Amino acid sequence: MSKKTVRDIDVKGKKVLVRCDFNVPLDENRNITDNTRIVAALPTIKYLLEQNCAIILCSHLGRPKGEFKPEFSLAPVAKELSRLLGKEVVMAKDVIGEDAKTKAANLKPGEILLLENVRFHREETDNDPEFSKQLASMAEVYVNDAFGAAHRAHASTVGVAAYLPAVSGFLIEKELKFLGDALNNPVRPFMAILGGAKVSDKIGVIDSLLEKVDTLMIGGGMAYTFFKAQGYSVGNSMCEEDKLDLARDLMQKAKDRGVKFMLPVDTRVGKEFKPDTESKTVAWTDIPDGWEGFDIGEKTIEMFSEELKNAKTVVWNGPLGLFEFDQFAKGTNAIAKVLSELDATTIIGGGDSAAAVRKAGLQDKMTHISTGGGASLEFLEGKKLPGIECLQDK
Repeated sequence: MSKKTVRDIDVKGKKVLVRCDFNVPLDENRNITDNTRIVAALPTIKYLLEQNCAIILCSHLGRPKGEFKPEFSLAPVAKELSRLLGKEVVMAKDVIGEDAKTKAANLKPGEILLLENVRFHREETDNDPEFSKQLASMAEVYVNDAFGAAHRAHASTVGVAAYLPAVSGFLIEKELKFLGDALNNPVRPFMAILGGAKVSDKIGVIDSLLEKVDTLMIGGGMAYTFFKAQGYSVGNSMCEEDKLDLARDLMQKAKDRGVKFMLPVDTRVGKEFKPDTESKTVAWTDIPDGWEGFDIGEKTIEMFSEELKNAKTVVWNGPLGLFEFDQFAKGTNAIAKVLSELDATTIIGGGDSAAAVRKAGLQDKMTHISTGGGASLEFLEGKKLPGIECLQDK
């Protein structure tokens, strides 16, 4: 998928509307607790500053559901951006209102304006043409750099592209390169690790990866559905009873394709869903009644680690256990450490797996950490992302 980037068109001195993904976590005092997504937008912003552009940034934050709610204001983002760039980022009081339009009209080359949360308008998520037109009217060029929102057909991700020349920023370019190369041209052996809670969330991804990978490793809550599908008791573990046939079909598909399909051989179980619950490790065939599986066990860690040592390309999406609780984060942390030491291309597919890698302090040791959980999942499924499709082809 070869899309034009800001490098491929003349943006010198122009007014540019940039859709970023500033959907950052905030604490109760509205301080940003993780600025990764803001930092990821800096290369595109700095390039546009070098080109003497007047830059209008827009993003969503949280789910205000079409209403102006102060707790979802992007003001903390403007403050953090100003700090990171060492120059003032002016904040608009609204999105397409008088304040935004006046500030956008008066914006000079080399200056930066951040519009208020686009989701304060219901028209944003409805991809309303009139709202898109108003947004686009402030600029001469549109740049999408919000990979985390590229799977949504919203006004600020797709709608504005109907009214302005539309290209990608460097973050989207990087995401497409790493995820695209892994799927279409991987150095082999190509292995995938899938975790997370439900098989149903990952059906499309498992299906798509079985066409491409040499080895597929399954962990997290969804492993128990595969155990149950083979006739074993899973105690109180998470299990999708209506997906047992599907789990059997996927295992059969792996066999038919010659893909090594690896499930845990032991599991760390707990009595209750609590950080300090009583826990023990049992074989996957012996999960006791009344206990719940929360992590992969030591033998599984060893088995997965041994297999990964041969890998040349690895895609990982979804934690392998309840990593939010320290005693059930061992599997996820151990596999993150193995990946950090590999001589291979390692791609972490956003969301919880990215959070787990950061929590383990290993983010700098991975080749690429995707900024889009849902978007990277859909990309791995082989789906077309509307926010990418609407950009100009090279």
